[in-house]
Amino acid sequence: MAEDLDLQSWDLQCESNHRNHRTSEMGCQQLVVRRGQPFSITLHFVGRSYEEGLDKLSFNVETGPCPNEVSGTKTHFPVSSSLEEAAWSSAVESQDGANLTVSICSPPDARIGRYTFTLEASTGYQGSSFRLGEFVLLFNPWCPVDSVFLESEEERNEYVLTQHGHIFQGSSTFIYSIPWNFGQFEDEILDISLQLLDTNPKFFQNQDRDCSRRNSPVYISRVVSAMVNCNDDQGILFGRWKQPYDDGVSPMVWSGSVDILQRWQKYGCQPVRYGQCWVFAAVACTVLRCLGIPTRVITNYNSAHDTNSNLKIEQYLDENGKVQAGTREYIWNFHCWVESWMTRPDLSEGFDGWQVLDPTPQEKSEGVYCCGPTPVKAIKEGELKLKYDVPFVFAEVNADVVYWMLQSDSSRKKTVDSRSVGRNISTKSVGRDSREDVTHNYKYQEGSEEEKAVLEKANLSKAPPTEEEEEGLKIKIKASEGMNNGCDFDVFAVISNKTANERTCRLMFGARAAGYNGALGPECGRKDLLNVALEPYAEKSVPLRKYGGCLMQDNMIKVMALLQDYETKEIVIGVRNIYVKNPDIRIRVLGEPVQNRKLVAELTLTNPLPGPLSGCVFTMEGAGLTRGQKVQELDSPVGPGEEAKVRVDFVPQQSGLRKMVVDFESDKLTGVKGYRNVIIAPLSK
Repeated sequence: MAEDLDLQSWDLQCESNHRNHRTSEMGCQQLVVRRGQPFSITLHFVGRSYEEGLDKLSFNVETGPCPNEVSGTKTHFPVSSSLEEAAWSSAVESQDGANLTVSICSPPDARIGRYTFTLEASTGYQGSSFRLGEFVLLFNPWCPVDSVFLESEEERNEYVLTQHGHIFQGSSTFIYSIPWNFGQFEDEILDISLQLLDTNPKFFQNQDRDCSRRNSPVYISRVVSAMVNCNDDQGILFGRWKQPYDDGVSPMVWSGSVDILQRWQKYGCQPVRYGQCWVFAAVACTVLRCLGIPTRVITNYNSAHDTNSNLKIEQYLDENGKVQAGTREYIWNFHCWVESWMTRPDLSEGFDGWQVLDPTPQEKSEGVYCCGPTPVKAIKEGELKLKYDVPFVFAEVNADVVYWMLQSDSSRKKTVDSRSVGRNISTKSVGRDSREDVTHNYKYQEGSEEEKAVLEKANLSKAPPTEEEEEGLKIKIKASEGMNNGCDFDVFAVISNKTANERTCRLMFGARAAGYNGALGPECGRKDLLNVALEPYAEKSVPLRKYGGCLMQDNMIKVMALLQDYETKEIVIGVRNIYVKNPDIRIRVLGEPVQNRKLVAELTLTNPLPGPLSGCVFTMEGAGLTRGQKVQELDSPVGPGEEAKVRVDFVPQQSGLRKMVVDFESDKLTGVKGYRNVIIAPLSK
């Protein structure tokens, strides 16, 4: 009788498997592979070599706390002559004496997560079992039959592998971006992302069912959408949209997801304070990219928050044209969510592709604060009955804004704005730092027959302007150039009379500091002109001087002008959100940028304000560059026009294109962002 096969050692070939599975930047501490794609291991036997026909080898893989074959979380499969595409399988790849290399492949719909890995070897009636350790299985956008398959290699690199990006903010008339360090391959992020799945309430309710559903990106993405906020669970971020932030970190300070996720894990899954929409979206993007789901951050300008699903945002104005407090419905200057790429086998054909996921806690979905996945195609086509949450996202990009203005007789005059919501929907371009406009993915061209059909389907009528409306009173708000923090500037109400008759009107023209979510702060300029005479076909420009000193944390000013005709009672409204620009951070890299070689970053900011800046702090980070955050404080205040300057040492760990992301904070100037692309040369061997 042949002696038993005895396994002495084994090699999971982390380096080569990671290279083939595009997981190299996750490090070699554990094997990380993508489903539907073979990976190799080498077995070293002692005593004698493996003999085909005499020896039988098989593997067990298990995931979750209660693995079983019915749920797809436990599988036993033998070493056979060839690999199968639709099931767990293994085959001999090569043999060199006592060393046997085996190729193993998971099915393209396998459950993702951490697996234990066991070899069973038998000769005749006797056998032995050897625990080979663990590996992590991820979604695979490179596998044509995986439900997250993305055809373009450039897009796969951008939406799965790229660890940095830009998130667009500002206003629809002044779009700018902040850099963000997603860092999905940084230390601990994979483990934290898997821990996030094991912390979700559905896992505690039924562990077997939860783990069995982890083959579906629809399910996983919905869980992540719920778990990035902490409203119903032990989620990652606590949302707050106004000061103070003294018991946490201001949302404006964050420049990356890594520190947030590491804090959440370090402090026992207690929510990290604080987040706002772009922070929620960016953290979700990090987790989803880490798990292998192609994901990008989206910004929608003039985004409607519709609380009662009537596709209308109602704003109430007093007799002086001021917005009255108390409404829960707002027009956000901008709002961020993410899109993830996946098939939708749970829906009828035609709704695969980009899906909206919104982890910002706004409204509940099936009793939980989450949103999506919502097919972008369903929003464009007005298919409001499809899951998940199509009516809410549809309203964000299509709702009417209804203004009700109080009249002298206590009645209210109604004015409807059907065109301002859902503008300049933006994301980072593939492979570049520039903006890509994706509004056409969400909406047909304004005024087109396709748009009319969709709005009719959604019971939302946006009639084109009548000839009378085209001929009436008009108002537009314009702003001067150079709206920089610390400087005076002008805004103008440009009013026109497009009729053959002279019109006498009242002009109410004001500016208020505002949050990006539409919440209004103190007034910072106002005019009320009671008798404005407009000649036939004439135009007037009325200035309003504004100083940036009354800004709130988001550097936003909401300017509103109302023109009311005394005779006809006609009211026209003009609204513009103005972003006041912060100064630039200048970044110089000193030294030759080579992997594992010390470099110095010189960071400089000039104080634009009329008073000194105290408590000045620069924070720098970058995936593959800094191993966490580098924080440098200034010892003394920085006077008006003076430079805040520091030098920061760092040693890049990874080669290739990297993004250095910098944040500046002080007592009077906060949330200032800067970045620099750095190409790191590989360490020569």
